[in-house]
Amino acid sequence: MEKTLDVIIIGAGSAGLAALREVRKRTESFLLINDGHYGTTCARVGCMPSKALIEAANAFHRRHAFEAFGIRGGSGLTIDVPAVLRRVRSLRDRFVAGTLKASEDLGERNLAGRARLSGPHMVEVDGCPYRARRIIIASGSRPVMPEAWRYFADRILTTDTLFESEKLPRRMAVIGLGAIGVEIAQALARLGVEVTGFGSNPQLAGLSDESVDQVLRQLLQGEFAFHTGAAAELSAAPEGIAVRSGQVEVVVDQVIAAIGRRPNIDGIGLETLGVELDERGMPPVNPNTLQVADLPVFLAGDANGRAALLHEAADEGHIAGINACAEEPRCFQRRTPLAIVFADPNVVVVGQRFAELATSEIVIGQADFARQGRARTAERNKGLMRLYADKSSGRLLGGEMCVPAGEHMAHVLALAIDRELTVQELLRLPFYHPVLEEGMRSALRDLSAQLPAGSDSDLASCGAYQSEALD
Repeated sequence: MEKTLDVIIIGAGSAGLAALREVRKRTESFLLINDGHYGTTCARVGCMPSKALIEAANAFHRRHAFEAFGIRGGSGLTIDVPAVLRRVRSLRDRFVAGTLKASEDLGERNLAGRARLSGPHMVEVDGCPYRARRIIIASGSRPVMPEAWRYFADRILTTDTLFESEKLPRRMAVIGLGAIGVEIAQALARLGVEVTGFGSNPQLAGLSDESVDQVLRQLLQGEFAFHTGAAAELSAAPEGIAVRSGQVEVVVDQVIAAIGRRPNIDGIGLETLGVELDERGMPPVNPNTLQVADLPVFLAGDANGRAALLHEAADEGHIAGINACAEEPRCFQRRTPLAIVFADPNVVVVGQRFAELATSEIVIGQADFARQGRARTAERNKGLMRLYADKSSGRLLGGEMCVPAGEHMAHVLALAIDRELTVQELLRLPFYHPVLEEGMRSALRDLSAQLPAGSDSDLASCGAYQSEALD
């Protein structure tokens, strides 16, 4: 191609499609290059198929609460796992089809192939050079797979391959107990698989608050075995794969590698940009502009290794798409950090993590959901919420929790943190009765008790009944 394009976008995932949306508003002179499957990680192998699996697992697991409700016969229910997996794939295919519409009308401006940079303005695809004024790299990520583990072939699965399974084996190990590992391990256990989890991190699901982690551990231990704090090693066994971690060894039929995702930047030619790369092979990237150093190159989404979350990828594609068409890059204020693990109960980290805060400068409020009224009526009364506020101003800073409906309360808390609301301002909001959010109010009241008292004419000071039926 002899002419110079305005923008080349490398990657048609969540960040790439968000960038494409903004670029198309501003110019028709662009090229989208994608290597491998279209359809985004989220729709094809990530968020959506995993939630379809989790919903089926949770629906089946609900039978254990039937007796408490006076519903008999739950012990006789069975699950058709191949049917569950067919439904997962059917929904997955529908979700993927929806994402394909974003690029199906591009014609020659949509190119399938592996892109490689040969400078800040040049991209090569299968030996053909393409020049552009600006380049957006949104090449996504892939599951980490240690090279030695490839020896076990199809006995090793990742989230990129799990949902292609037509059946599940009797015994599985999940290696890696971060967000993805905890979700998948619990879901598989609820579907009847004998699961053993292994995590090198001593804490689960991305938590940094030990109190919340301990509660989550106790809850999960009733569903599947797991071991943390040591790396796992694999070896061949007569009847499967032997997984060893510290003094523990189990033999399983298959292993799911959930030890993280790696940005797809190897071989893409970042070394041709003329900037220093760090130990991960990453160039310097401004998180508020997504610009690489002072070059006409932008690195967005999973490819920059910042946060492998859909809403973050969408934001970064948006930022990169706008800035790639602007005379000068604009700085964007990033959203309040929010991470949700769709375990039961939900695990949430919102705002500043406990590990990021100076304990001498904060107060901590907590609520135990074991006695929360609405949760008890639903047989969902389990979990702990911990919220953190600035000791001097009373402003809410963050929280970590494993609580029922945490995915919904997380958004209320994120809004409060974004608006820099104080604990007292949050307590002035109405809390309807009976709702699970009253548990959040209990944590806020615990915080308020450690802060300077306000006027009794302020409804924020309205206290608790100390009765689970009313609070």
